[in-house]
Amino acid sequence: MTNKPDRSGPCILAGFALAAMLACTTPSASAHEANKRVADANALATTDTVSRPAPSTRRPVARAEQGPYYVDFRARTAASWGHAFVWYGKTSERAVEVAGLTPAGDTWAYVLGHLTWVPAETGASYGDLDPEYLTANYRVYLNEADAKRVFAYIKKLQASSPVWNAETTNCTGFIGDIAEYMGLKVPYRWQRPENFVNSLKEMNGGRQMVRLSTE
Repeated sequence: MTNKPDRSGPCILAGFALAAMLACTTPSASAHEANKRVADANALATTDTVSRPAPSTRRPVARAEQGPYYVDFRARTAASWGHAFVWYGKTSERAVEVAGLTPAGDTWAYVLGHLTWVPAETGASYGDLDPEYLTANYRVYLNEADAKRVFAYIKKLQASSPVWNAETTNCTGFIGDIAEYMGLKVPYRWQRPENFVNSLKEMNGGRQMVRLSTE
């Protein structure tokens, strides 16, 4: 599946694409897309369709046990190797917050980001709210108290992530920090976003509920 036309343009050199093999890229969002908070109902309905677990004879987990809040680790297609990001919010609401790490600007910011650090953006980017681009996801639930802590950490991480670099500070590293804060086992971070999210889910046994330490 190919992505929608975006601002990256055809001038990304093959040499830089090879150098990005272990990193992820995504074009910057338009002002409208970056500020979009509410996902389409279809996007929410298809959240768990990419990697649905096999049927089980065990009793389904009740909504009360899952918790009213969630963090959804997601991966999607992009112009090169894809992009990893998180959705987070309240299960009873359609509003979705999006956090991820991307280079700010157009093609040259991305290219330069393979050589040095470039300014970053940490909100929604083009395609983050489009279910047709989704390649992997892993949703975990939180109670209200833990959600407040995790959501505050995500916003703090956004505020303290001013730069992007393909090899050292990229999107999988960003969502990996969130997963680690939540107490999840985190896989090797410098890999394709789809592989990272699938590995994250596998390493944690598809665990649905997360409870933070009281320490």
